[in-house]
Amino acid sequence: MTQRAAIILAAGQGTRMKSSLAKPLHPVGGRSMLDWSLALADAVGAERRVVVWGSHSPDVKARAEAAGAATALQDPPMGTGHAVLCAKDALAGAGGQAIVLYADTPLIRPETVQRVFAALDEGAAVAVLGFEPEDPTGYGRLVENAEGGLEAIVEEKEATPEQKAIRLCNSGVMAASVQDMVDMVSMVTNENAKGEYYLTDIVAIARQRGLTCRAVRGEASEVLGVNSRGDLAAAEAAFQSRRRAEAMEAGVTLTAPGTVFFSHDTDIAADVTVEPNVVFGPGVRVEAGARIRAFSHLEGAVVGAGAEVGPYARLRPGADLREGAKVGNFVEVKNAVLHEGAKANHLSYVGDAEVGAKANIGAGTITCNYDGFFKHRTVIGAGAFIGSNTSLVAPVTVGAGGFTASGSVITADVPEDALALARARQETKPGWAARFRAAMTARKQGKTKP
Repeated sequence: MTQRAAIILAAGQGTRMKSSLAKPLHPVGGRSMLDWSLALADAVGAERRVVVWGSHSPDVKARAEAAGAATALQDPPMGTGHAVLCAKDALAGAGGQAIVLYADTPLIRPETVQRVFAALDEGAAVAVLGFEPEDPTGYGRLVENAEGGLEAIVEEKEATPEQKAIRLCNSGVMAASVQDMVDMVSMVTNENAKGEYYLTDIVAIARQRGLTCRAVRGEASEVLGVNSRGDLAAAEAAFQSRRRAEAMEAGVTLTAPGTVFFSHDTDIAADVTVEPNVVFGPGVRVEAGARIRAFSHLEGAVVGAGAEVGPYARLRPGADLREGAKVGNFVEVKNAVLHEGAKANHLSYVGDAEVGAKANIGAGTITCNYDGFFKHRTVIGAGAFIGSNTSLVAPVTVGAGGFTASGSVITADVPEDALALARARQETKPGWAARFRAAMTARKQGKTKP
């Protein structure tokens, strides 16, 4: 396979975001836009990834290097052509093909980039990703000849009326051989109104050399760039719409698709049902036949086959529901395993725990896992029955088949098949309530002194 490199432009100021967070680090689908671009480069086999960053955003450099990418500083920023030229040293010794991607364009599919590379394989010296928006106003136009070759990229302010009628627009993504890319951007000048070096000029340079250029068509929703909070919301909406459609196509039932929100890595098997107003944070896997009921929030969790979550449940990182387990309304689970058929039907907190198969956790149960300094673990054996309003003070174990009485505070291990009661003995005082009410009524009416 031909060697590939990706040059990811991430040096923009992002002033319209009005944020202390660098624009490429804002998330879409729970993943930063920079990470989307790095993952795209990985997906298309780019062995070398170079992130071009600006001096105003050292966090971008740090994040790129943490992901194993090389970095190149663009300071000061002088246009996209200059940004690519800044990556020249980081590309030293690289062969094969290079593609220019953008760290504020998170939704391009790998298969679309593969088609851009395919245009190079078929003989083009430069391949440019184009798209047809509903309204092309403001975009540069891709001018093709009768044979389908790309003749020029024309900015709208310089376009003739005939060129403005062209609907195929420039996304900014383009590819060439590494050698041609570096050579041609070195030839780009800044003789324009902004005094910047434009990457788009390499098409004209290639054509002057008699080389073939091609436009590759992508979907407008893929090349949505993010420059503002409004753009960020639009990108999130586009991602969610795509992900919902993919889930339903794969056999997932979404009863109200527009109210379900996915993360970039949400993994849901066929025959799962997701009710309205469910949010999937990063790191969730849901196996076949499970049901996620309304108003639940899941993150870093595994839901086994045939398990049920919610409504109004929260699964936090480390929650692991095995086959047929059930977590009901207003139950929170964190770093805990509920084995096959275990149930916590309502109003409970299960944290740092192991719950055995077919154990039942009554309403109001709390695993008291934190002592102010350290977390401790609770173990509940198979078939155990935890009475309502039980506080399990970890570290503690309830053996298989064990019971705890309602209202108990369990501080010591409970043997298998034993009943643990840990509450004060009830004392009943006949007539006390009537005497109390009479006394308080008299006081309220001022007939007696406190």
